[in-house]
Amino acid sequence: MKRLLILLYSGLLALLATATLVEQVEGTDFVEQVIYHSFWFCSWWGAIVLLLVAAFMKRRLWHRLPVVLLHASFLVILIGGLITFLCGQKGLVHLKPGTKVGSFVASSNGQRDTLPFTLQLDSFKIEYYAGTDAPSNYRSFIRIGYLSPDHDESVVSVSMNNVLSCRGYRFYQSSFDPEGKGSWLSVNYDPWGIPITYGGYLLLGLSMLLLLVSKKESFYRLLRHPMLRKGGTFIVLLCITPCVTEASRQSLPVLSRHQADSLASRQVIYQDRVVPFNTLARDFLLKISGKTSYRGLTAEQVIGGWLLRPDVWQNEPMIVIKSDELRRRLNLSSTSARLVDLFDGQTYKLQAYWAAETANVSGKQSVLEKALVETDEKVGLILMLQKGTLIRPLPSDGSVKPLSESKVQAELLYNRIPFSKWLFMFNLSIGVFSFLHLLYRYMKSKKSELSSPLTPSRSWSRLFFILALLAATLFHLLGYGLRWYIGGRIPLSNGYETMQFLALCTLFLSGIFCRRFPFIFPFGFLLSGFTLLVSYLGQMNPQISPLMPVLVSPWLSAHVSFIMMSYALFAFMMLNGILALFVRHRARMLMLLSRLLLFPATFFLGAGIFMGAVWANVSWGRYWAWDPKEVWALISFMVYSVAFHSHSLSWFRKPLCFHLYMIGAFLTILMTYFGVNYLLGGMHSYANS
Repeated sequence: MKRLLILLYSGLLALLATATLVEQVEGTDFVEQVIYHSFWFCSWWGAIVLLLVAAFMKRRLWHRLPVVLLHASFLVILIGGLITFLCGQKGLVHLKPGTKVGSFVASSNGQRDTLPFTLQLDSFKIEYYAGTDAPSNYRSFIRIGYLSPDHDESVVSVSMNNVLSCRGYRFYQSSFDPEGKGSWLSVNYDPWGIPITYGGYLLLGLSMLLLLVSKKESFYRLLRHPMLRKGGTFIVLLCITPCVTEASRQSLPVLSRHQADSLASRQVIYQDRVVPFNTLARDFLLKISGKTSYRGLTAEQVIGGWLLRPDVWQNEPMIVIKSDELRRRLNLSSTSARLVDLFDGQTYKLQAYWAAETANVSGKQSVLEKALVETDEKVGLILMLQKGTLIRPLPSDGSVKPLSESKVQAELLYNRIPFSKWLFMFNLSIGVFSFLHLLYRYMKSKKSELSSPLTPSRSWSRLFFILALLAATLFHLLGYGLRWYIGGRIPLSNGYETMQFLALCTLFLSGIFCRRFPFIFPFGFLLSGFTLLVSYLGQMNPQISPLMPVLVSPWLSAHVSFIMMSYALFAFMMLNGILALFVRHRARMLMLLSRLLLFPATFFLGAGIFMGAVWANVSWGRYWAWDPKEVWALISFMVYSVAFHSHSLSWFRKPLCFHLYMIGAFLTILMTYFGVNYLLGGMHSYANS
């Protein structure tokens, strides 16, 4: 029975992973019909559940209440999902002013299903961020007409993350007509599936807490294990190439430094929000040249020069082109092009290259196509600047509320300090130093004193690492807090911000663990440094912009926060496993440390997944859509959950096998975060954020 369960469980993981790849070729509708919504797929889950129940009874685990509740929660969640699949109704309803509607179009068959009441749109309103064309919310005011004479008509509103519930039917603001008068609402009728599923979520949360506090369970015993009192660490080597920027001032027509500096705090509308002019100028120069200054000139001086003498600046080689192929076609001898290099008289060269490149449709954007798009965006910014459409000053009629002086100064400070660059260089440098110090202590110790490198030290080095960790954490917290204050929201909406949060979590966890595990220092410094380096070098968008209406939800912030915390802990465990491969005699102690971290890491991941499901249900009435991101998060949760079953799976009691599994399991995390975002796409992808 155990072999059959392992076979079915492993096969399901492989099937889920394969389905996300098939979806990229055949489309979402295909995998939903052929796999996710098929009878055999549901039967596969059912067979695993039955085998789990049989194994549970065979091992007589009913006396362990937290374990019983944990497995029961999964059963309840699956039952709720099955009821939703079998009995739930979904569809769309289109409302227009003055027209009563008593039915909706079902998604399953396209037929109209009757509602036990009527809906009539009184008005529809789009709310915008101040002074911009970016919508902050969509709101429909609806008059409900009850068929029963005991109820009078009532007017209610539906908006993003504000659901209308009436007699078991839930209505979500979906979209609206182009003219902004009619409104489209998604409809969900699932009076039993949702409550049962939510009950499973609550039961899961309760059981996870009980597993952490129960004295009879593994987590408490691991905390009391004598071997863990000696600490743990990890191993990773790297080379740091310092980034040195050197500027030389040329004789170019620009604003004086005094004039340029006086413009920095002037407020304009940019990226659908009110910002200091310094933000616009800095982003313009960063997009064009890849740097925040040019030949010793500030961003304000450069943008002023383009406005004063475009005839001179168009001959300045400042448009960075990364593609070797595109540089070859443009006959460039350096990595930067002039604006005139991209034109042949009045003919725009990139347009001809684009037509030739897209003539042979391959279904996927080539490297040259991406370079053409990126360069065209830079040219577009310059042309917008010259035409006067890039800079939008605040209207004089007072319709847009200006920023407070404190917010202006906060954003100027945030722009002037390269938090990510300084932090990743500092963290990686201290990480390498702390790792070399670890090796030094290890090599210096005698064989009879093998424990000394992994025991607490009260030397100057420990004090130095504590102060360095504290300084890095406070500096990172300052930058993250400034971004939060400037944007007016928790910075968790795109890839750049989630990587920043992940680095912050890593530093916090290092501070918590270093007291009991003093040699966690290189672990935290290197991991946070690498995370910041990825966010700094990657194509992630560092701009602060307003959130889409559907993203304005506390559920989203909690969802991302828990997920990022779990990723940080899983990364600790992966690097801990790498260390164990090099320090074999410490493998068992390091295994105990990873087993200890496995509990909060997996629980954070599970809580994050189900918080995301609640957010999705509140936002658009579907708590699970089999999106690639959801599927790979589920795969990760299932893969790490296996490691808890060391009593029935003997190889998890062997340190080397356990560490190898933790290293391999981290590949699912990499696929969930990076692979889905940049390869598979889907609703959760922010590769282009």
